Amino acid sequence: MSNGSSFEPKIVGFLCNWCSYAGADKAGGSQKSYPPNVNVIRVMCSGRVDPQFILKAYSAGADGVLILACHPGDCHYKEGNYKAMQRHRLLLRVLNQLGIESERCKFDYVSAGEGDKFISIITEMVDAVRALGPLNKVIILDNIGYNTMEERS
Repeated sequence: MSNGSSFEPKIVGFLCNWCSYAGADKAGGSQKSYPPNVNVIRVMCSGRVDPQFILKAYSAGADGVLILACHPGDCHYKEGNYKAMQRHRLLLRVLNQLGIESERCKFDYVSAGEGDKFISIITEMVDAVRALGPLNKVIILDNIGYNTMEERS
């Protein structure tokens, strides 16, 4: 399908407003470069990231999804990051059943002062997904081709 050298992965990143997004802002403010492959979606709390958002990202063409949360104990909503971590663990099981490699869905913590960590996570994710190649769209359409976002509205 792809020779691997020209493939540029599309990654959707759900970033908590209070910590991870601020970490991304710090990286940008420091004028440090990182791969431009991540489309950032700013959420008020990582605990608000519904697993259906992730499935929707895959069905809309993402090759990988990244969820970045506040460090344990730093959540502005007390336990949102713990909920996000638990959901991620469960979601990995579902993704495995769908034939989606676990490396395509990463969960990690970034604080507002960790611009360098943000860059490191982005770079590692892009490299990992690039090595995997494009997501098999046939698997996605067959298994999660429904449109959950429209069903909710």
